[in-house]
Order: sequence, then structure tokens, then C-alpha cells
Amino acid sequence: MRQYVLEDVGRIEQSTVDLPGLPDAGWALVKVGAVGMCGTDYHAFHGKQNFFTFPRVLGHEVGCTIVALGKGSEASNLQVGDRCAVVPYWGCGQCVACRRGKTNCCTDIRVIGVHIDGAMTEYLQVPLDKLVPSKVLPLEQLALVETLCIAAHAVHRASPCQGENALVVGAGPIGMGVAQFAKAAGCKVAVMDINDQRLGFIKEAVGIEHTVNSTKCDQLGVEETLRKVFDSELPTLVIDATGNINSMESCFQYAAHGGKIVFVGHTKQRLSFDNPTFHARELSVLASRNALPEDFARVINLIENGKIDVSAWVTHRCAMDDYVSNFMEWMKPEAGVIKAIVEIEKDVPEPPTAGYSAKRDQRAKAARALCKLCGLGGCECCQDLSVDGSD
Repeated sequence: MRQYVLEDVGRIEQSTVDLPGLPDAGWALVKVGAVGMCGTDYHAFHGKQNFFTFPRVLGHEVGCTIVALGKGSEASNLQVGDRCAVVPYWGCGQCVACRRGKTNCCTDIRVIGVHIDGAMTEYLQVPLDKLVPSKVLPLEQLALVETLCIAAHAVHRASPCQGENALVVGAGPIGMGVAQFAKAAGCKVAVMDINDQRLGFIKEAVGIEHTVNSTKCDQLGVEETLRKVFDSELPTLVIDATGNINSMESCFQYAAHGGKIVFVGHTKQRLSFDNPTFHARELSVLASRNALPEDFARVINLIENGKIDVSAWVTHRCAMDDYVSNFMEWMKPEAGVIKAIVEIEKDVPEPPTAGYSAKRDQRAKAARALCKLCGLGGCECCQDLSVDGSD
């Protein structure tokens, strides 16, 4: 099967590897259908992503189809053919965070596409408990779920109150999601960015009434502009989704007395702030990392029931073979990317079955596992593969 590997800073290569074998107990083999690209992937390409190691197969925003299930799948209620979103954060289950249910910040967390290989490939093995199915959503929308879950988790961390003034800094996909969930929680929301095109999009497509371009507040200044938006007060909730050091440090000036700052974006740089401002305003500062499995189920339910609209999110698409050239273009500001999707499933050939000669190795297992005509190992073409290891 094909895969794309970020070999080092600034270098993506296509390679061919063996198909995965039949999944072990507690795992599933999935056919990757759609992969979303986000800031994590672009930052990794430039060597600026925290916690990242090379070489790495990118891709952590995944819509997929189950093609084989390992033992123990009965309790999961998953079935071959189910379309799923993938929870890409795989915790150890034993550390202090995992024992408290915070698997999103496990001390030994493995995030696909960051710490371990991700979904820019044709087939992938995934733990059963990291698959969240939908009977309704297409693969492309399932690939958007992870981004929304990051946003939903950030708003959950903020614990917003009905009628609270909330400023979202950053009008990218995460910021868009944060704005939607904050609005759904009853907040009066403003979104701030330096890109008029993105601010226009978020106003029209997401329905956010108040937007601020921080580079065009010369007469009033940013703080006074915010006071004008929020009836002479600063926002009590500020959520930064930029990961930009200057933006993050400025948030301490934007938050009202008694307010909260939530950093969902992160940077490799050391963050500093003015202590008198921080102390005088008794600010609360929170980090928001990844999301929890229950966030995925909740977000899928919201999309299925039309309470969250993602129809306008995807602005750019490409086929798997065109990935590298498009990836380079998507990183350019002038491309106007909101969310880009790599459509993989329609490019993926079925694995070999009839006439395939092999010993009982990974390829033979994959051939049995992936036969979709008559079930796992139930057809004549699979029986052509000998069970004693001979040709």
C-alpha cells in the first residue's frame, strides 16, 4: 500500500509498504477514507510542532471504514463496514492522568501522526475503543470531527456561563469550532484575527456577528475595540486558538477582572506575562489539550442532528496522489484554506485475493481480512491461500 512520510523538516516522500495483517484482539483494521490537514501538520513540516518526532506518517483527522475486527469486538458493537471517526490520542491507561479519566493528557500519550504513524496511508490498525461510528455521516465529515472535538473540549474547559462575553482569538478551523460551541453555550462571541478573509468567512458561514481585525484597531486600540463590542467591558472569557506567542501573551490584556484565559493553541516558545495585571485581575489560566472519547460521540451526535453545521468548512480537496503538491499550496496564506481534505478511499485499490500466492505472512492475513464479498475468510479466493504455510 502507499503512504506518505514526513522524513525530515520540509521533506515528504511517498513509499510503498506491506498491508497490515489481521488485527489482534481489541483492534480493528480500517480503510482510510478521508484525512484532514491542520496546523499540526503544517507546523511539523516546518519543524515547529511540539512533541513531534521524525520520520512520521502525518494525519490525525480521520474518517475511515472498518474492514476487519479482532477478537473481543462483540462488546464494542462495531461491525465491518461501519464508517468511523478515529480518536487519535492513545493513552497508557495507567498513569495519574489516565486513572482520573484524562486520557487526553496521558503522561505517555501517543498521538497518531505526531508520536506514532498516522493516516496518510491506505490501511491502518486502530484500537477498538478509539473508533466512534456514525450511520449517517460521510467519511469527509467524520474527518472533521477531531477538529471540532478540540474546540468542544476547550469550551468545556472554560465552563462558560449563559450570557458571558467570550473572545475567540484565531479564525482558523479550531477557532471557528470554539466560536460555534461558545455561541451554543449562550455566550456573546467575538472572533479576532488578522485575516479579513477568514473573519468574513466566520461571519457568513458560522454566523458570528462580531469580528475584530487586531491590525486595524489603530484609533481605538484592541482593548477599547473589545470594550465597544462587549458593552464597555472586556470579555470574561478569552480562548486563544492561534499558537502564536505574541497573540497568546496579549490575551492577558484582553481578559476582564475575574476572567479566564484558555490556551488551546500552543507554542514551543516560553510564555511570559505581566504579573501585576495577572494578579490584579485574579485571572485563571487554563490549558486545553486534545479531547476525550466522549467529546467525539457528542460532536458526532450534534452534527447528525444538525446542531453543528460543517457544510461550509471544507474549502480545498485533493486525491491521494496529488497530496504533496497540494500540501505545499495549502500552506500559503493566499490559498485561503479553511480546511483541506485528502480524499483517500476512492484511490485505494482492493488488496489482492484471487490468484495470490503467499505464505502465512502479513500479506496473506490481509487478503483474508479484507475480502468484502463474502465475509472474513469465507470465499473461495481466500481458500486459495493455503493454511499450512505452503504455496
